[in-house]
Amino acid sequence: MEKKKILMVDDEERFGRMIKLVLEATGRYEVQIEGSGKRALMAARTFLPDLVILDISMPDMDGAEVVEKLKEEPRFRPIPIIFLTGMVLKAETGPGSKSGGYPVIAKPVSADEIIKAIEKNLKR
Repeated sequence: MEKKKILMVDDEERFGRMIKLVLEATGRYEVQIEGSGKRALMAARTFLPDLVILDISMPDMDGAEVVEKLKEEPRFRPIPIIFLTGMVLKAETGPGSKSGGYPVIAKPVSADEIIKAIEKNLKR
């Protein structure tokens, strides 16, 4: 089975590394981490992810800006995006929570929650 490529964009370096380790340990994913929106846009063009996990609040560009720039390029329009943020409480999110039409997961998050969200969104 070919590994799915996940682009993880989060300015919290330790958190990004932890997610990368967890996802790659499943044997189903190849993960690239970027800590800024600008770097994520450059990485997307070479890494060609199957799915993007995107923090909403970052220093250079917020998640909505990154999505807008990605979706300007036709090849990225079908790629699923999941927002992952500490800006909302878990109680404020739940199955089906969305921002701008994209699923939202609140931090802190378990590995199982992330994997379930990835699997659900890759099937679309």
